[in-house]
Amino acid sequence: METKIFQEEDIATAAALIRAGKLVAFPTETVYGLGADATNSASVKAVYQAKGRPSDNPLIIHLADKNDVRQYVDNFSEKARQLADTFWPGPLTMIFPVKQGVLPSVVTGGLSTGAFRVPNNKKTLQLIKLAGVPLVGPSANTSGKPSPTTAEHVYHDLHGKISGILDDGKTVVGIESTVLDMSVADEPPTILRPGAITQEQLEAVIGEVRTAVQEVSKDVQPKSPGMKYKHYAPDTEVMMIDWQKNNWHEAVAWARRHGKKAGILAARRIIRSLDIPSSNVYELSDDGSVSQSMANLFAGLRELDSPDRNLDVIFVQTFPAEGLGVAYMNRLQKSADKKTF
Repeated sequence: METKIFQEEDIATAAALIRAGKLVAFPTETVYGLGADATNSASVKAVYQAKGRPSDNPLIIHLADKNDVRQYVDNFSEKARQLADTFWPGPLTMIFPVKQGVLPSVVTGGLSTGAFRVPNNKKTLQLIKLAGVPLVGPSANTSGKPSPTTAEHVYHDLHGKISGILDDGKTVVGIESTVLDMSVADEPPTILRPGAITQEQLEAVIGEVRTAVQEVSKDVQPKSPGMKYKHYAPDTEVMMIDWQKNNWHEAVAWARRHGKKAGILAARRIIRSLDIPSSNVYELSDDGSVSQSMANLFAGLRELDSPDRNLDVIFVQTFPAEGLGVAYMNRLQKSADKKTF
């Protein structure tokens, strides 16, 4: 199968492929998603197959307009409306009980709930509108690997497996959306996966929000993507450098003593302080901010994991787990399997 790269003038062609049951990757503000008609069971099954994704891992449904969610959801509460008005289009996914029979069970992982969001990308909103159907959109990568933030990342993982990729350059946020469970009546909403919309931002709109960001055991059905299976991991070993210890020089020296070729994924000021070849580094940020680092984390992991680099270990900058740092550290800890130097 030839995988075509689509530009803005090709959106109608990409939409026609979606309607025909084909798979087309699309850009969002978070990461690139692997798009298929959410009402077509065969197409959705093909998404799982192309990614190598476990079939009990539910998919997020992408809509063109915030009002479209009412077609699928049993109880769209006042709190949900307030959040949709504030954050849609945007990097917030909300989980609701779904109406019986409106979506194939393969989309929901067999659950009575569904996860919905409206992505903040003009090309993709146009794609959904022209396709005339909601789209599933898990990250457009091989399951378990760092998520794709460029069309090139998607092509690397999925060329020959999908019909096309709608290109819109590099994503802005760089990690997946915040997932908020709104499905439990008379209970505060609960964050199941942190993202660029923080707990503080959510609480400023609707009051109390809980957090239950934890992995579930192998015999438990996950309610949200990112809860059960290995994610975001390159083939090269990843080790975190504690932001309080800041022991970069010790890490580099340790790697040399053990004959390990080390890569550095960190802010510019950190890279400049180290005696390490420029070919072995990737700049997370020029200002040391969490937001820039988050936008570049997956791209950096992919670049330093490439066979051309031939690295044995990648040392990565950490941040305090507060504000945006919660989401950044959630992804990095999974990438590193919680290993700290």
